[in-house]
Amino acid sequence: MSSRRTPRAHDAPGDDVQRITSAPESLADDMARRQRRYLAQMGVRMVCFAAAFFTWGHLPVVVPIILLIAAVVLPYVAVLFANAGRERRDTDDASFMQYREIGPGSGPHHEVGGGT
Repeated sequence: MSSRRTPRAHDAPGDDVQRITSAPESLADDMARRQRRYLAQMGVRMVCFAAAFFTWGHLPVVVPIILLIAAVVLPYVAVLFANAGRERRDTDDASFMQYREIGPGSGPHHEVGGGT
């Protein structure tokens, strides 16, 4: 017996078949991935704080200040990356807006802009 699927009469030639490789990631997997990414970035933030503390008197002041700035900016970046999930992945049409043409106005043109 062949493992190939034979076409049936009700199958249209243009029907799209859902493939497992194009199925979206499950919500639980997506949440777990975003939580891991956020926790890793917060870990980097803690390392920046610790490195700034331990290098304050031993390296030029610029290095600990840069580490402190990184530790202050990282939470904002981490939240942005953590919230960026489950986007639409449609590659067919990147436009989400439908543009409409606006016809000409009904009044005289010299009145546009408040002029007399």
